Amino acid sequence: MLLLQIAECEEKRMIRELALLFDACDLYVNKNGDSGEGNSQRKSISERFMAMRAAILTNNSSAQHFGSELGASLLRLDELMQTNHLGLPPVDFLATELLKKLGFQDGKIQDSSEFDLLFVHVGVGDKVNDEKDKTTLDEIKYVDALVGDILQKAQPGSEIGSRLHLSLVMSYGNIFKDDDCSLSVLNTKDVKNSDLSVLFPRQSYTMKGEIQRNDVRHHSPMLAAQWQYGVTRKDKAETFSFKEFKEQGSNLVIPADRFIHEVAFKLWKAPKYGA
Repeated sequence: MLLLQIAECEEKRMIRELALLFDACDLYVNKNGDSGEGNSQRKSISERFMAMRAAILTNNSSAQHFGSELGASLLRLDELMQTNHLGLPPVDFLATELLKKLGFQDGKIQDSSEFDLLFVHVGVGDKVNDEKDKTTLDEIKYVDALVGDILQKAQPGSEIGSRLHLSLVMSYGNIFKDDDCSLSVLNTKDVKNSDLSVLFPRQSYTMKGEIQRNDVRHHSPMLAAQWQYGVTRKDKAETFSFKEFKEQGSNLVIPADRFIHEVAFKLWKAPKYGA
């Protein structure tokens, strides 16, 4: 689970989420005219992570603009879907094209690839195919089907399965007052009434090096699941929900701005961020 601050409006929240996931909060601050140095001194994703070639696929213009500031290549999902000249099922076609850009084709590892990392962003109201009327439920079903198709093509023991890393992140959405209790990541029931409660150690996600973070929200986290055969931990979670992750998950909580470092590490493009 990934933690971040309470956001402002929907559009700003989305950009701030992306900024945190890519550890580029200074871009978000500069974009909103608050403070900070110019973007000209910011290193691109390639410069930060050992020449990692990254692309963002989205139909959202704000996300595209932010991706360009990160130095990522930009691809529109709707334009990619328009190249489906064989009339394949949309989910199957997109999964195949994504894997192809990562160097996997016909179940085999190719000699070269266009990208090392693809960041597919599907927001509320974004059209991912030719359907005109879509709801949030439709989008969730589409993402669920896309992930299922990719995992089907990357079965354990296959060439793709031996090399592919897949991360799925779901936004926390709107925040309500009751969420503080019902969606809290804290587990202090065993120590809050104890005389030793003052000795309860600070959790690692509340720290940045030796400095305590002052912008951590302990409830309503983003939810993240990762799959990489032989690398990522296995847990007993069966559904993509906060309750299931908290009770059956294995990775617990990390700061949202460490996400890109965790993924880059699994792609051999960065050292382990906690080392």
